[in-house]
Amino acid sequence: MPDAGRAAKAPIRRTIISITTLALLFLAGCAAPPRAEQPKPDPTKEAGYAKALRELAALDREAADLLQRGRAEDAAAAITKGQPLQTRLLAASRPTLEAMEAVSDLDDLYARMLLSDGHDGFARMLLQKNRARWKNWKPQTADTMRRLQQAEDGIAECDRRLNR
Repeated sequence: MPDAGRAAKAPIRRTIISITTLALLFLAGCAAPPRAEQPKPDPTKEAGYAKALRELAALDREAADLLQRGRAEDAAAAITKGQPLQTRLLAASRPTLEAMEAVSDLDDLYARMLLSDGHDGFARMLLQKNRARWKNWKPQTADTMRRLQQAEDGIAECDRRLNR
């Protein structure tokens, strides 16, 4: 008859488990709601972002002028100085159009310098970044389409040089 005692305790055990489960579910429902994440601040609205944008645009103009006057080493120094600014501007999840233009201009200048020095593969990589930027930019404008075409033309030139 030991089995009869065990059989008699089984319904009690199931009842205790059911009550415990219901109590735990009830208490879980009483927990505090999860904390809502604070929205991250938009870095494009910060004063430092606008300052970095102005500095990069000025470096772009300076490097382009130096390159045009045949001062490639000075242009390279300006481009190198602009790279940390470029990184800062691209850290925003949605950079502004002006920031994207300044970043793209720096990469375009660097690519042209690399092409003039025979570093066609590295130049192609920079131009591919520009193509990706402008191909995916929304909304498309006449200027973004012009920049996309400029990048594609540069890539084609790199390919011609690489396939010689």
